[in-house]
Parts: sequence; structure tokens; C-alpha cells
Amino acid sequence: MRVRIDDNCTACGLCVETCPEVFELGDDMARVVVDEIAPELEDDVQQAADECPVEAILIE
Repeated sequence: MRVRIDDNCTACGLCVETCPEVFELGDDMARVVVDEIAPELEDDVQQAADECPVEAILIE
């Protein structure tokens, strides 16, 4: 699983709260801090994507 954040991100921080192992807040938006998602974090990443208020988290 791979994940990225698009330009719709508003830096609300919800993804960081849900899965800090994968996401962190930058100046204007969140960013992904790993290249490949570990299997044990996939559910948390999916939850972050599902809960993102602007649907900025894209899972590949």
C-alpha cells in the first residue's frame, strides 16, 4: 500500500492524530513520512483516508 496527500489538504491534523507513524503536519498541509505502508498500519491509514474532511488522502 502506498499513500499520498493531494493539494486539497487543509492541515486539519486528523490524519496525524489517527496515524502519526505515517503522517505529519507541514506548514501548509500534512505529508506522508514513509514510502511504503507497513501492513500493521494499513487499517489506520484507511481510517485516516475515510475520515479526511476534504478527501485529500489517496491510497494506491
